[in-house]
Amino acid sequence: MGAIGIDTHKATLAACAVDALGMAHAERTFDNDPAGHRALLEWARAADPNAVIGVEGSASFGAPAARFLIAAGRSVREVPPQLSRRERIRTRRAGKSDPGDALAIARVTLRESDLPLVRLADRSLEIQLLVAAREDVVTEMTRVRNRLHADLRVLVPGYGASVTSLTTVRHQRTVARLLRSLAGVQAELARGRLGRLQALGTDEHTLAAQIGTRVDGHPLLALPGAGALVTARLVGEIGDVRRFRSADAFAALAGVAPIPASSGQTQRMRLNRGGNRQLNRALYTIALSQAFHHPPAMAYIARKRAAGKTWREALRALKRQLVRTVFRLLQAGARSLDLAA
Repeated sequence: MGAIGIDTHKATLAACAVDALGMAHAERTFDNDPAGHRALLEWARAADPNAVIGVEGSASFGAPAARFLIAAGRSVREVPPQLSRRERIRTRRAGKSDPGDALAIARVTLRESDLPLVRLADRSLEIQLLVAAREDVVTEMTRVRNRLHADLRVLVPGYGASVTSLTTVRHQRTVARLLRSLAGVQAELARGRLGRLQALGTDEHTLAAQIGTRVDGHPLLALPGAGALVTARLVGEIGDVRRFRSADAFAALAGVAPIPASSGQTQRMRLNRGGNRQLNRALYTIALSQAFHHPPAMAYIARKRAAGKTWREALRALKRQLVRTVFRLLQAGARSLDLAA
């Protein structure tokens, strides 16, 4: 049995079928629309009716085609870009092209038997979308707040004596009073930015409430340091946690597991700066909170510091210790949220 790789773009889908040895025997490009999806399915059936299909970008441009293929009964896997990027070097095709990318994706699909299934719409995907939407709002709030701060420094010198922060409703009302009597273009723009900031704050509260509702009752919420937003980030990024064979595999994806870097007589490990940075960020948030507020974690950090570890090294060790607990709670939560793929 061979494999089929699909390189996705906004308007086109490049497909390549390889045999059991990884040799390409069919290639074709299709339109990324319903007619193109039907043509792709017929071509895949003719090229290899039993082939596993690998898609790069199944969460964006490739999502409609992946859903169509799954509905037709085909096994469709998500191919991470970093794997296909490395494989592209080995294809021995000059330059970069869509058929060459599809060949690399097909070979990765053939070689890697544990690639995750493409995620269909489920509650975890909804949570991921809400978390991403809130992140966008928070980023925009920061941009608008910084610009308003620059305006106020010019329009109301020394305003910081009465307004220590632009994040609270009370202080935003104070700024509105300060700006009310001012004239000029910059004052008008500042009032507009303040209104924009208040509207974004409402959007952020709405999204946070929706996120909280969707993770309400999740077992991970009982873990010190894991609030609703951190839990949502973990659930949304992981999807069905049952696709991981072990907590160690989860740690590797999150970039928490150290990487062997031994040579000759030197045996050592190095810090993993790869992996899913959103998962890593969530685990870091839990570890940091526990390091300051959870007595067992505080004692663990103290032991590591006494053993000669730096603060960062001790926190990384705590983060690695938390992985198994987080993984177990995610497994329990998958059953309660029914996150099966």
